[in-house]
Amino acid sequence: MIILGIDPGIANTGYGIIESNPNRFKTLHYGNIKTSPKTDSELRLKKIYDTVLDLISQFDVESVVLEDIFFSKNVSSAFVVGEVKGIIKLAAANTNSPVATYTPLQVKQAVTGYGKAPKNQVQKMVQLLLKLKELPQPDHAADALALTICHARSHKLNKIREKYKK
Repeated sequence: MIILGIDPGIANTGYGIIESNPNRFKTLHYGNIKTSPKTDSELRLKKIYDTVLDLISQFDVESVVLEDIFFSKNVSSAFVVGEVKGIIKLAAANTNSPVATYTPLQVKQAVTGYGKAPKNQVQKMVQLLLKLKELPQPDHAADALALTICHARSHKLNKIREKYKK
């Protein structure tokens, strides 16, 4: 299964793409979609949307994974991230790609075994699990790759559960 993980943000949207097979992960691509605060918001959203569509098409993505972000202080940031998540979901829907979401706690648990692991520990585990020569950079891309690992592991677990329900 080819999974596209996305850490949504208006200035920096991290993405990571892996191929998940029963006993291994293969990193296909990762990076960051940057937009300028000097650009109108609708054009920034369009750039993110177009890039996500291109990634889904280029890599034959089978599943899109988003971080389910919770904001308690900065409401305006929450609205902007909500817009970004919406256009990513639209890109996924327009390519018939299912979307899954995970909380940061779920991602950390799946990658490190500890739901309150620090960011650097998550990055190091992503590097180890994906057999990368260096820590994945920027941070947003590392978070997106962690999402793909979380989804691959959760998807595998759900398939096992389905098998035994029958």
